[in-house]
This record gives sequence, C-alpha cells and structure tokens, in this order.
Amino acid sequence: MIEQLMQQISSLTTTVDAQTNLIAQLNQAIQELKEQINKNSNNSSKPPSSDGYKKPTPKSLRKSSGKSAGGQKGHKGNHLAITAQPNHTIKHMPSACDGCAHHEMCTKTACIIEKRHVIDAVVEVSVTEHQTLEMPICMLHGDTRNGEFPSHIKATVQYGENLQSLAVALNTLGTVSIKRTHEILSGVFNIPIATGTISNMVRRCANTLTDTVEKIKEKVTASALGHFDETGTRVDKKLWWVHNASNQEYTYLDLSPKRGSKGMEQCGVLTEFQGIAVHDCYPSYWKFPDIQHAVCNAHLLRELTGIQENYPEQAWASEFINLLLEMKKVKGKAITTEKESISYYYYHKFDKRYDKLIEQARSDNPILETTAKKRGRKKKGKVRALVERLANYKASVCLFIHDFIVPFDNNQAERDVRMIKVKTKVSGCFRSEQGARDYLKIMSYVGTAHKQGYNAYEAIKNAISGTPDFIFD
Repeated sequence: MIEQLMQQISSLTTTVDAQTNLIAQLNQAIQELKEQINKNSNNSSKPPSSDGYKKPTPKSLRKSSGKSAGGQKGHKGNHLAITAQPNHTIKHMPSACDGCAHHEMCTKTACIIEKRHVIDAVVEVSVTEHQTLEMPICMLHGDTRNGEFPSHIKATVQYGENLQSLAVALNTLGTVSIKRTHEILSGVFNIPIATGTISNMVRRCANTLTDTVEKIKEKVTASALGHFDETGTRVDKKLWWVHNASNQEYTYLDLSPKRGSKGMEQCGVLTEFQGIAVHDCYPSYWKFPDIQHAVCNAHLLRELTGIQENYPEQAWASEFINLLLEMKKVKGKAITTEKESISYYYYHKFDKRYDKLIEQARSDNPILETTAKKRGRKKKGKVRALVERLANYKASVCLFIHDFIVPFDNNQAERDVRMIKVKTKVSGCFRSEQGARDYLKIMSYVGTAHKQGYNAYEAIKNAISGTPDFIFD
C-alpha cells in the first residue's frame, strides 16, 4: 500500500510540475501577446503609419517649460504678404450708388478706405519655335551656309525644362504616381503628355545625376559623423531595403535586396567610413568594428516607455528615462553656455546612476534556470535583452555627452528616409528595380540640395539642364 501511494505521489508530482511549467509558458505567451497588442509608435520602433485609426494620445517626454502655448513675445510672425505690384485694380462703390445719376461725379471724389488683395496663379503654355536659316550665297565665302539648332533642341516637338522639372518634381518629391502626374499636367496645361514620356523624363533626370550622387556618396563616406538607417519598400512585388547614409549637409540613398550587413556592404559607405556612425542599434551595424558607434537614444526611450506601460513593477525603466533626459538637458545647457564638455561632477554622477540602474534591472529580471538541457544561449526575454544591450553598449549610449558633435538621437536619418515611406504608402510599390534606383538618385540629390539651402524645384531644373553640381559650390 505504501509503495503504491508513493508511486501515485510521484506521478502527481510529475503532473503538477508539468502543469506548472505549462502555466508559466502560457503566462509568458499571454504577456507577449499583451505587449504586441499594446505596441504603438510611442512605445516601440513601429512607424506612426502602423497605428491606423487607433493612434495613441501623444505623450511627450519633455518637461513643461512654464511658457504659454504658441508664439512667444517678440517672435517675428509669418503671414501672407504682397510681393509685387497689383496687375489689376477693381474699385467697389457703395451698392446704394448703383443707378444714381451722379455716380460718375461722386467717383472722382471718392477716397480709398481699405485695400484687400487676391493672389492667384495664371497657368499659360508658351510655345517657342526654333528656325534654322539658310544663307544661299555667303558674301564672304560665296557658298551656302545653314544655321544650327542649339544642343538641347533635339526633336521636332519637345517639352521645355520648366514642364519637365514640374513632372519630375510631382512624381518624385510630390510622391504622385506617373498616371496621376499625367492627369494633373494634362488637366492644368491641356497638353496630352503621355505616361511613357513622364517616365522618360524621370529616367533622363536620374541619368544626369549619376556622377553627382557618386560625389555625394564620397562626401558622406569622408565625413566625421554619419547617420545610418534602413527602411523597407516594395520593388517588383518583393521586399527590398533602402539604406540611408547622411549627415547635416548630404543625403545618400541606395537600394539592396538585403537589410543586414550584406546590404550595407553593397551600398558601400560603411565599408569605407572612418567617423562616428549614429544608428538604432540594429545588430548588423556592430559587424563594422573599425568605426565608432553612437546609439540613437530616441529608440531607447520608446522601448523603455513600452516596459514602463506593460510592466508597471519595473521602476528602473522610469528612472532610466529620467537619466537619459537629464543627460540631454545638461549637455544642452553646456552648449548654450558655449562649453565644450560637461563637468567631471556630472560625468561621475551619470556614470554611477547608469551602473546602479543596470544592477537594479538585472535584479528585477533574472535569467531563469531551466532543468532541461538545451543547446544555445538561455532565453532572456525582451526586458532582460534590453538591459544587457544597455550594459554592453554603455559607451555608445553615452557618447553624446562625451563628444558634443554626436546628437542625442538619429532623427537626421529618420527624416531622410521618411519620404521613402510616404512614397511606398501612396504609390504602393515600384514596378522595377531601375525605377526605384532612379527615384533614390533624385531624392538623394534633392535632399542634399535642400540641406544646402536650395529650392527643390530649381535643383531639379538645374539637373535637367545639365548643371547639377552647383550644390557643391
């Protein structure tokens, strides 16, 4: 009887242990699903476009400055102003004067009490005819001489630079599809411009920028600080990746079927780069050990916010957010007072708090010991994985307070790839790899021109006229 009961107890104990492990696995799965449901652009790396109609209430991590909302006292406002003399003037008499016999006499003595202006655009189509002349008998040489067309006049009928620039700007910078560009231009100018013609305009513009974009790539590669990011897009029904390498003066965009280190090597900037690379801590960037790395703290703030919302008991996450923001604030004050570094007191204070919070986070998230022998690393979970990342890459996370040329975040790269996301959202995809590469060439050039202070339309017009290198002057 005793032996039978002992076997039964052993069997029940095994069952209870199995059920306990199953409950733990289910609880973990439930927690992960809750995290997935609660993820949005405020507490993760998901883009704002993925929020759909369930956009979260904006939560700024900035502290109140105590100032009232809107423009501050002494702020120079902007408003619609008259930039030229009126082309037409219309005078409005009192309605009671209509039909009066003395209307003309009163008009001579009337005075202006108020002026209002209407600014409008008049679209006109200008056709310029080029003619070559033949001189039957040259007075100097005695033979027949013929005139020649300028080098840019190549066809019997062709479109001018202004119209070509507008078509390219709409399709690239305006993210308007070729079909809709055709509809807009045909409706506005009453010109039956074909979709194939618009496509050829974009192609020719991109071809003139090949050497210019290569120079932009060289400028970014040789810079002391670079911002790097990547985003997905659809090319010929497949997922491709746009790799960005940029700084405050230049933007370089390239295309690859790979997202990771192979795609980065194919784009060719990180392989030759010798400066400080600012990125979002994607693992592939660490495969380039010969460069100095700086981690985007905006991404860390969003991840820490996610832990704060999904795990209220993790008090260290809120304290870590406060630490990063305080570091940013101290650096900002130092820059305002024209200092080149923060004081040793703050270095020591931040370093000590950082290590203390890492210890607290590790204590709150221990790595669970498993009885079963499994190959590979022990599963850490997302929270512990973030803790280890903060610990392992501490120097890169805090580099922005040690070197003032390093920004707090990677917003420069985020801004440079934003138009790719808009283009993908509006147009859906690129039909061919060549079309995608043409678009990226033009956007690299336009982005660089904008950073140099040039108007995007005028930059495209210069590219079409064959003088795109003005941005390097």
